[in-house]
Amino acid sequence: MDLSFNAEERAFQSKVRGFIAKNLTEEMKRATALTPSVFSDPDIGMAWQRALHAQGWGAPGWPVEYGGPDWTPAQRWIFETECARAGVPNVNVMGVKMVGPVIIGFGSPEQKNFYLPRILSGEDYWCQGYSEPGSGSDLSSLKTRAVRDGDDYVINGTKIWTTHAHHANRMFALVRTSDGPRQQDGISFILIDMKTPGITIRPILTIGGDHEVNQVFFDDVRVPVANRVGEEGKGWTYGKYLLEFERGAGIASAKLREGLKAIADLAESDLTGRAIDSPDIATRIAEVEVDIDALEMTELRVLSALQTGQNPGAVSSILKLRNSEIRQAVTRLGADVIGHDALAVEPMRPLYKLNHEPATPEEMLTVMPEYLNGRAYTIFGGTSEIQRDIIAKMMLGI
Repeated sequence: MDLSFNAEERAFQSKVRGFIAKNLTEEMKRATALTPSVFSDPDIGMAWQRALHAQGWGAPGWPVEYGGPDWTPAQRWIFETECARAGVPNVNVMGVKMVGPVIIGFGSPEQKNFYLPRILSGEDYWCQGYSEPGSGSDLSSLKTRAVRDGDDYVINGTKIWTTHAHHANRMFALVRTSDGPRQQDGISFILIDMKTPGITIRPILTIGGDHEVNQVFFDDVRVPVANRVGEEGKGWTYGKYLLEFERGAGIASAKLREGLKAIADLAESDLTGRAIDSPDIATRIAEVEVDIDALEMTELRVLSALQTGQNPGAVSSILKLRNSEIRQAVTRLGADVIGHDALAVEPMRPLYKLNHEPATPEEMLTVMPEYLNGRAYTIFGGTSEIQRDIIAKMMLGI
């Protein structure tokens, strides 16, 4: 693997840096720095999405015929890395990186023509309706039911841990449309307008005080059959395809590296009494950096495969597993570096909207919230235990 840039790639790198310098406002940058979640608030993230769309860069991983920029693997890596270094907001991950590829792969021409431009432009903001009470890792046991009634499905049930449902105007959901010997065979993939009558959203506050996730209730919610993606009963296939992109279709190592750098800078500062002088802290920083290097090499190999039209496959579970474990290692290290200051937690994010002087220096403000929020990394998108099962079955044949 040649990791050196040629003249054309260096020119592209300069172009990306110029675009970021022109379009990344101080408000966006500060809001991103003070957001402990992997999801930016929509008012910040979607402003960045609109800027990307205007440049033609709104969906780096999409085929060019659907609005993708037709980048080489090197260009994709350069873009993702420069964005991480600059601290740009996350866009609507669930639109661009999750439901978008499913609509491209399995949607009808009408669905592609309607939804894809709205995802690119930021007009639609999506949430994911997968998990239910009692159906998390065993997702195929889901109970939310869609009963056919003429040209509509009537949906009843509930979804839980639904990130940003209180912001979203659309949801993609797995629902049960039939019963059979195999639970997976009775599931369909449905696109839902969140303004449809019968939908109720109840907030769930996380351990860090965030309102990031919700429980969503469906009471006789009527959704057109035309909103079903692909065939009835094949939703499990489409849902698994989506999860491959959720778990392994990006460059996580660049953001992990920036996160580790922020912790290392704190460790070297007087704010922490030069925590770096502790052999334990110094060794752990070095160990995490090596882990990030290894993850980066795997991501580059996967990125090359994606550019040839392949979906990530089982290797996405490796990326998800290592990404989540390294993220937790970084946040745990951060909590140890700031020591007793970790106890001064500011509840109820977003931190960038605080209207009072926080008790903690701003450089430390997100460290404990990120640690608390990060406890979910090894759960959402499929637990680490599930990822190991997938790797064992699909790659080792166990």
